Amino acid sequence: MTLVHGIYAAAGVGILLAAALPPLVRRRPFSLPMVFLVAGAAIALLPLGVPVVDPVRDRVWVEHVTELCVIVSLMGAGLAIDRPFAWRAWAGAWRFLGLVLPLTVGAVALLGVWLVGWPPAVALLLAGALAPTDPVLAAEVRVGEPISGDDEEDEEEVRFTLTSEAGLNDGLAMPFVLAAVALAAAGGGWSAGWIGHWLLADVLVRAAVGVAAGVAVGRLLGQLFFRSRHARLSQQMEGFTALGATFTAYGLTELLHGYGFLAVFVAACTIRGAERSHGYHQVLHGFSEQIERLLTAALLFLLGGYLVADGLADLPWQGALLGLALILVIRPAAGAAAQLGFPAGPRERAVTALFGIRGIGSLFYLAYALGEGPFTRYAEELWAVTAFTVLVSVLLHGATATPVIRHLDRQRERAY
Repeated sequence: MTLVHGIYAAAGVGILLAAALPPLVRRRPFSLPMVFLVAGAAIALLPLGVPVVDPVRDRVWVEHVTELCVIVSLMGAGLAIDRPFAWRAWAGAWRFLGLVLPLTVGAVALLGVWLVGWPPAVALLLAGALAPTDPVLAAEVRVGEPISGDDEEDEEEVRFTLTSEAGLNDGLAMPFVLAAVALAAAGGGWSAGWIGHWLLADVLVRAAVGVAAGVAVGRLLGQLFFRSRHARLSQQMEGFTALGATFTAYGLTELLHGYGFLAVFVAACTIRGAERSHGYHQVLHGFSEQIERLLTAALLFLLGGYLVADGLADLPWQGALLGLALILVIRPAAGAAAQLGFPAGPRERAVTALFGIRGIGSLFYLAYALGEGPFTRYAEELWAVTAFTVLVSVLLHGATATPVIRHLDRQRERAY
């Protein structure tokens, strides 16, 4: 019972810190995720007998907790975007999805084969898992809370592009993960049979179902929230209905064999567009953000403990180089290439290219794939490389996001 009571005490302190720390770190060159990641590592180093998560042994619950964190964060991201959907207005997101995502997957997969020496299926799995970005882990580079009233302004391009990119690529990375599973199941052989099925079913059909289901659920909930004569939920101003919207969009889409992550983000954007200036969006977004913050803090705390207990010991130096190459070379180069000819200033293009933050989505995809394909032999190395990459991203981007974005904001104010 002593251990159980200790867990309760630690959870209570962690929840209070998750509430108290954001105002303290907001203007400083470090982030809340950095605090919890370092705290988890420090406590694991102390002789306290604190249990450490083994993501190989505990794969199932790691998969589902990270899954919950991702879908809650996607709902919050979609509700926060003020910019109405339009092909030209969302051009930055399309560039990063159409160019940066596949370029990143290809480059990481090639390094996994050439540098680390993994089979193609294993290298492709790591590439797919590390493909999605996650601006939740650096609040300065995402859009803020939704604006209500008549004072809406066009969102600043860096924050908008990074938020919309992360909201969409958290779902569109799944085809690459499924390709790795299919390749492994085929014994590492490339054949027209499984590639054709993958292109039709996993790329086209499941993505289309995700978008369609997200739009349908979003429109239905928009009616229920803002226009229903008998049960207009916006009049009650209850934030927990954000979870209902999240679970409905995700669960129904997965039952239809579509991409639930994609559906949640699309549904959130559709709900946002149903009554764009209503203050209820702030309530929904605020509740989603609180749940997201708690889950993210807990997961990063556990990740820090895993890294010092086992993760860094299982990390091959080639895998560490691959993670560093992704953060420092591959993402910046792909982001710069995607923005050629894009109507933004050089500083804005550089920041958007650099801040491809890796986070909770990568942990989910790896946990999911390890339960679907024959990757057991490489599980420890895959977890070590993925966790190390997330560590580097949290520390590097968390330390630089605040000063870099503040500099951009000052430059923008002077221009006006």
